[in-house]
Amino acid sequence: MGIVAGEASGDILGAGLIRALRKRYPNARFAGIGGPEMEAAGFHSLVPMERLSVMGLVEVLGRLRELFEIRHRVRDYFLTTPPDVVIGIDSPDFTIGLERQLRKAGIRTAHYVSPSVWAWRQNRIHKIARAVDRMLTLFPFEARFYEEHHVPVSFVGHPLADDIPMRVDTAHARRSLALDPDQPVLAILPGSRGGEIERLGSLFLSAARWLQERRTDLQLVIPCVNRAREKQVEALLASLDVQLPVRLVRGRSRAVMAAADVVLLASGTATLEAMLLKKPMVVGYRVAPVTFFLASRLVHIAHVALPNLLAQRELVPELLQNDATPEALGQAVLHQLEHPETVSALESAFDEFHRQLRRNASERAADAVKSLIGEGE
Repeated sequence: MGIVAGEASGDILGAGLIRALRKRYPNARFAGIGGPEMEAAGFHSLVPMERLSVMGLVEVLGRLRELFEIRHRVRDYFLTTPPDVVIGIDSPDFTIGLERQLRKAGIRTAHYVSPSVWAWRQNRIHKIARAVDRMLTLFPFEARFYEEHHVPVSFVGHPLADDIPMRVDTAHARRSLALDPDQPVLAILPGSRGGEIERLGSLFLSAARWLQERRTDLQLVIPCVNRAREKQVEALLASLDVQLPVRLVRGRSRAVMAAADVVLLASGTATLEAMLLKKPMVVGYRVAPVTFFLASRLVHIAHVALPNLLAQRELVPELLQNDATPEALGQAVLHQLEHPETVSALESAFDEFHRQLRRNASERAADAVKSLIGEGE
């Protein structure tokens, strides 16, 4: 079987899928592109996966020739030794084109993790329809979009929902971080990348200062993915005109969120993790004005936070661009801190979504792939 993954998250998904497929096909061989997690599961990678892990337009342009050469090499390998199925995992700019070429040659194809085609550049659905025999989605609203466009699809659930327990021990998380168990905690997550912290760090810290003036009992905690991001946040804290009592934690973002009463965070996968941890949240985001102008005309969705996309309404506050001010973010956090009835309703909704997404994703993805192989026999 062929699998092509281009980044760390795809490597984790691929490893889970390989282990599930081995239960169904004990003698199966797996080859393509993958990382250390997939290789530990018995996968043969034709090219180091990090060669595909390129971010940013300039970086991609600088590596374009190499990326095309890698895709041609992998394509030729699969055409020479045709597998029963080829599964592309995420990285759609690389994998969808490869899948289209292989499917045209008669090889069955699947794609695991839908591109955000439901949100923007919806005309890509026609290219996807030509490329894949089956799309495997993490969210139910994605599956509905493919059904509406008559593309075979399986909603398999989200691995994070399988990994995170239904009940989170907040007291244990606070003890593990040496936080006061009796004082409220605000987790602040401006993002894991330097650019996100540059755009959102000062904004979130200003919101924290606004809150600190009104709730002196509030414990402020920021997880930093590595020392470089930690130094970046330290520099932002030093630039403030008043000292703000913020605790920085290296890594451990899940523990920090688990310990929190409320999470102030950037839009992205972290909103899903906070939801699965049953934490009230306030989502803030800013991009360059030109980017926002273009996105507002290209994007076809009313919300950006995953809990709101699942609910198809504003379940948690989203404050974007000019609406994302320190006072507005602070007021939204304060409302959740001081209105337990709102928190209770959120926890109930989050619990329902967790159950909806907790479907044993790797096993369901393997079942979908098995059924696809059966169709080709």
